[in-house]
Amino acid sequence: MEDQIKIIRTTSENHDFVSLVSALDKSLWEAYPELKSNYWGNNIIELNPNVVIVYLDDVAVACSCFKKYDRNTIEIKRMFVSVDNRGKRLAQLMLRELESWAKELGFTVSVLETLYKQEAAIRMYQKAAYVITENYGPYVGLKNSICMQKQI
Repeated sequence: MEDQIKIIRTTSENHDFVSLVSALDKSLWEAYPELKSNYWGNNIIELNPNVVIVYLDDVAVACSCFKKYDRNTIEIKRMFVSVDNRGKRLAQLMLRELESWAKELGFTVSVLETLYKQEAAIRMYQKAAYVITENYGPYVGLKNSICMQKQI
């Protein structure tokens, strides 16, 4: 039997989002203990009205969000799929939902930052037509960051 997939739009106050982000932070600090002091400030999500959560059979298994970067641009943040649910194209579903939502709000460009060891994520973003660009904003000068962008 195939999993029932449901994607919802919500806010950063959603308890499932908070739990998934906690799991994301734990996984990042385990993979990149040396970067914690450099990146912690960039990963704090203030109240955010643009969150998506993926549910498989009514269990929250993936999340992401975007925030306004400038007048035309959103920044994708906190993209996470639980370990047991990777390889099911859930990140692609979330990315399409976020881009669609951003377009509805009048944005035309999406940017994001990921870390160099996140090879599967980088490949997924490239398949979704994101291209590597110069580091922007808080990531300028951070050699471990890979910044990407796409017209949406």
